[in-house]
Amino acid sequence: MATVVKHRKVNIVVLEQDEQINGHCGEGDIAILSDAAGWWIKFVGADGQIDCYGIPYPSYNEALWSAKAAAEFGT
Repeated sequence: MATVVKHRKVNIVVLEQDEQINGHCGEGDIAILSDAAGWWIKFVGADGQIDCYGIPYPSYNEALWSAKAAAEFGT
């Protein structure tokens, strides 16, 4: 089940392995998800457009910290 962390009026949505971004996130949200490579930060834009950082983070805490920093500056 997806978990939502609200930071500076931005939803940071932490997704489980089988959950899809478009099923849980809306415009302006930041998604955090993991795979074998690590923890990814993905930004949801208009019309469901998704942008992300080029490399994953090695830990959940680093990904969450980065997502909160992005929320500070606006997405």
